[in-house]
Amino acid sequence: MNRKQQLNKYLKKHTKKQPKNYTGALLALGAITTATATAVVLSKKKNSSKSKHVSLPQYIDHNEQQVYFVGGGLASLAGAAYLIRDCHFQGSNIHILEGMKILGGSNDGAGNVTNGFVCRGGRMLNEETYENFWELFASIPSLDMPNMSVTEEILNFDHLHPTHAQARLIDKDGVIQDVTSMGFNTQDRALLGKLMITPEEKLDDMTIEEWFTSSPHFFTTNFWYMWQTTFAFQKWSSLFEFKRYMERMIFEFSRIETLEGVTRTPYNQYDSVILPLRTYLEGYGVNFRTDATVTDIDFKDGHGITASAIHVQNAEGEEDVITLNAQDLCIMTNGCMTDSATLGDLHTPAIYDPSHPISGELWAKVAAKKEGLGNPEPFFGYPDETNWESFTVTCKGNKLLKKIEQFSGNIPGSGALMTFKESNWLMSIVVAAQPHFKNQPADTTIFWGYGLFTDKVGNYVKKPMRDCTGEELLTELIHHFHWEDELDELMEDVVNVIPCMMPYIDSQFQPRKMSDRPKVVPEGSTNFAMISQFVEIPEDMVFTEEYSVRAARMAIYKLMGVKNKQICPVTPFKKDKKVLLKALKTSYR
Repeated sequence: MNRKQQLNKYLKKHTKKQPKNYTGALLALGAITTATATAVVLSKKKNSSKSKHVSLPQYIDHNEQQVYFVGGGLASLAGAAYLIRDCHFQGSNIHILEGMKILGGSNDGAGNVTNGFVCRGGRMLNEETYENFWELFASIPSLDMPNMSVTEEILNFDHLHPTHAQARLIDKDGVIQDVTSMGFNTQDRALLGKLMITPEEKLDDMTIEEWFTSSPHFFTTNFWYMWQTTFAFQKWSSLFEFKRYMERMIFEFSRIETLEGVTRTPYNQYDSVILPLRTYLEGYGVNFRTDATVTDIDFKDGHGITASAIHVQNAEGEEDVITLNAQDLCIMTNGCMTDSATLGDLHTPAIYDPSHPISGELWAKVAAKKEGLGNPEPFFGYPDETNWESFTVTCKGNKLLKKIEQFSGNIPGSGALMTFKESNWLMSIVVAAQPHFKNQPADTTIFWGYGLFTDKVGNYVKKPMRDCTGEELLTELIHHFHWEDELDELMEDVVNVIPCMMPYIDSQFQPRKMSDRPKVVPEGSTNFAMISQFVEIPEDMVFTEEYSVRAARMAIYKLMGVKNKQICPVTPFKKDKKVLLKALKTSYR
């Protein structure tokens, strides 16, 4: 089954997908222009037909049933959309409680031309494996493209901007590395093969490093540097999650060196994903309450799990209690990877303060009240292991972006991650297609980067990454490019560099037991579910948009008794003989 057939299996009548054009290696601007021109023709053909996702859900009386979502991230917004679309629920009876001033959770993007722009992170999408994400957003109208869904808009944009990274790894001398070979030896391949056939129940609390103890060479391979920085794994990350990624993303294994599997959104994920979804929900009258921190959830005494009250604190510290009636539902985000995130600026470091992760503390309170609600301690108890730092660079003009383009051979939006493999911080950057923000002027350019080892002293700036200002982070990067002779000139065009320290950004990858993550709808629950990157969904992989959407769909369908619709299953690429053969050949390159 080819890529077009795979996606059409889930979208069917919602959208007609065009295959990506990866002809040629995009070695020159001419090749890019040719590919783009071809994609434009395909796009025009696709857009000429009327979209088929315009039918509006009809309201069905649910006897004044209320649904409360704790947390305003993608999972909660998706859950609200499923209630409206598939349960014909009245929007005014859906309530989303968010502790921050803005919705979106970890899908963010904000700023302006004066103070600079910032994304805490960039959430990678994938065309082949985000089954429920594409299906849901096929029913969410685009805000910018008339008669198109968000799914159509994103895939159309992505096909016009194919990815083929030409500078994936860079050495200490500023030389782009040949990453055609994964760099494995016989022992590396043997251990990877053994891992793929080892049952998960034998991997409790194990780390990736423990599995490869007999072959430390594995951590020097091109594969590890690329896989680690693409998905933000650490050596001490959960072997569970590494195995699930290998199985779920086996399709991407054979092209990890070019990152052709990265699906791009037209703008940052807030503008391209959250904003149209929120607008859709607003159109149905969904109630949003921001600056509203849920501090506790009460449950009825006795056996079973029935939420009875939600404690909410506003920005002024005043608390009120929402009493749940017998038919009401409570759906909680049990953990957020961007808890305790802080921002700096050009002259100020982002403060490292892992204390009081809001969602982690709420989960701990809830888990102590009932069996089966998981254990947050492995995820929110080790911030020194789970942190990394990102930074967003805003410039007037395109001088710096032009130099990066000339160095890498990739125009903005075509190159994905560039990793400086001998950087003490393991620094990577990515240059998105411009503009990356809806309010970004044509004469302003931005790019994003991150480092995995924030406690290490820089190669050139002799301070730990977490103690550096935005200016110092960019100075370190320019030295890795070996452009230090042009440092002052390049800095003249910099509007701001905004660091973002995230103490729990890797928390979902922590070593754990199978029982540490709760089920989406715990055993014995009558009206309570948990949706996040910290619930257990067999076969699927965390740190993805798909995981949030899938969890939300599972919660709504189970609690609302939806029988006439099916959750899109995990695509079994790990059982596809052609995919496996291609991966095997790649391991011997």
